[in-house]
Amino acid sequence: MRKPRTVQAVLTAVLITSSAIGLGVNTASAAEQRGGFVVSKAQYNKMFPHHKKLYTYQGLVKAMKAFPAFAHTGDAGTRKREAAAFLANVSHETGGLIYINEQNKANWPTYCQPEPYGCPAGQSAYHGRGPLQISWNYNYKAAGDKFHVDLLHHPDLAAKNSVVTWKLALWYWMTQSGPGTMTPHHAMAVSGGFGETIRSINGSLECNGSNTAEMRDRIAKYRKFTKMLHVGTGRHLSC
Repeated sequence: MRKPRTVQAVLTAVLITSSAIGLGVNTASAAEQRGGFVVSKAQYNKMFPHHKKLYTYQGLVKAMKAFPAFAHTGDAGTRKREAAAFLANVSHETGGLIYINEQNKANWPTYCQPEPYGCPAGQSAYHGRGPLQISWNYNYKAAGDKFHVDLLHHPDLAAKNSVVTWKLALWYWMTQSGPGTMTPHHAMAVSGGFGETIRSINGSLECNGSNTAEMRDRIAKYRKFTKMLHVGTGRHLSC
């Protein structure tokens, strides 16, 4: 009779251990689902010490819930690299989260493609705004449809609402390839490297030797942020 009791005891111990392991995994997943970000608020404020009030850390974390794969794909190093890559490009586009609207107002009327949506907010209403300076009426339409905000008729919401402005940037990062061949998210979470994020955001102007100073600035910011997050940069930094 002792042998069955021994087996039963071992099985009970295994089940308890398995349950504990499962609980730990589920707890970690739940923490991520609650909006956990690999960049802390303190680190964010150190990266952007003079950021405008529109660009709040809380707004970014809330916006991330609409794109749960962002900075939550792959191992810890991959997640940190994607966060650093996104924020490095953001920093370059906005002068350290200082600029909200595109600075060259002469360009503002050029971002209206009449068909198929028209430009109901006005010819000059679809200029670059927000963390990645998203422009064009069709981008505002597509992004707004994704997270149920009418940005085609009200594009200025991207300059007034913190969550909306971060969602607009994350929409591009997660779903658009621009002049590149992959989304910036794919480049950092799957394959491609930081250089491909540059290509997808502004590759027609900065890649293949056309404007290396701008490209180098993005890379420098990426190196700085990965260092702050204690993670390597990975390969293929340039485009």
